[in-house]
Amino acid sequence: MYDSILVPTDGSEQATVAAAHAIDIATTRSATVHVLSVVDDRAFLVLDDDRIESIQTELRANAREAVDEIATEAMNHELAVETDIDTGHPTDCILAYADSHGADLIVMGTSGSEYERNVVGSVSQRVVREAAVPVLTVGPDVDA
Repeated sequence: MYDSILVPTDGSEQATVAAAHAIDIATTRSATVHVLSVVDDRAFLVLDDDRIESIQTELRANAREAVDEIATEAMNHELAVETDIDTGHPTDCILAYADSHGADLIVMGTSGSEYERNVVGSVSQRVVREAAVPVLTVGPDVDA
């Protein structure tokens, strides 16, 4: 049923906890784990052009580190792993990746500040509403 599991990560502790759940599910099903991090380009709308490139480089390096951490853990469980880093609106990129890579399940954390939830909007909420596949969300009080 679950042969391809997508794990979006922003490098947060909550994403790491969600990844542990995804890896557990993948291990029982010998599923491929897809680890994706999205550099949110909405932050660049208010920056001047001189700073954008250096900030994008730093954010992509942070995204690579977050992806590699989860990928390493999945490989330690002898799972097949694919990784990617994208730039754009996180929800749109997650849904597009799930569609294009045939994900059967998306596993993600629900963390975020109250400001992010109320003003920016929750990425996990939108993914749950719009995904064509099941989405397992892992709340902030759940342990790995």
